[in-house]
Amino acid sequence: PAVPPQVPYQPSSPRQVANTLALLRGRAGKTVDLGSGDGRLVLEAYKQGLRPALGYELNPWLLCLANYRAWRAGYHGKISFLKKDLWKVNLSDCHNVIVFLAPSVKPPLASKLLAELPDDARVVAGRYPFPSWSPSSTLGQGLDQVWAYDIKEVRREVQGRAQQSQV
Repeated sequence: PAVPPQVPYQPSSPRQVANTLALLRGRAGKTVDLGSGDGRLVLEAYKQGLRPALGYELNPWLLCLANYRAWRAGYHGKISFLKKDLWKVNLSDCHNVIVFLAPSVKPPLASKLLAELPDDARVVAGRYPFPSWSPSSTLGQGLDQVWAYDIKEVRREVQGRAQQSQV
C-alpha cells in the first residue's frame, strides 16, 4: 500500500500474550513481532527460548519503552527493537511472526507474508484473524483469541483456490 494504514496502539493483555506464546511453544528460529508496541510479546518470546527475537515498531515512544523494558529484564543487547516500516522489512528468514494489527492491514500483509516467509513459518495473529486464511489452530475466547497459521498450509489453500477459480 502506498500509505500504510495507521494502527492504533493497544497493549496486549497477559492472556493474549500467554495464548500467543502457547501457539509458538516448541518452535525455534527467528521470531518477529510486526508492530511490537511496548515489546511485551518479544520479551516473552525470548524468555521462552525463541531467538533471535525482535520487534519492528515505528512509534519512537513505544520503542523507548520497549528498550527500557528489555534493559530492566536484563535482556539489553539480546533483544532488538528496530524502527523500521514493516512493509520494507524482508521477512524471508523469519520462522515465527506475531501480528497484532488492525483488520485493514491484514489483506496487504497476507500477500507480503505469503511472498516472503519460508514454508515452515508460523504466523500468530491476535485480536483479528486473517480473513482469507484458515487457521491451523486457535486459542482463547473473545478479545483474548489468537490464531496460528502454518504458511505451508496457507500456500496450499491459496493455490487450491486459485486453481478452482480458473476452472
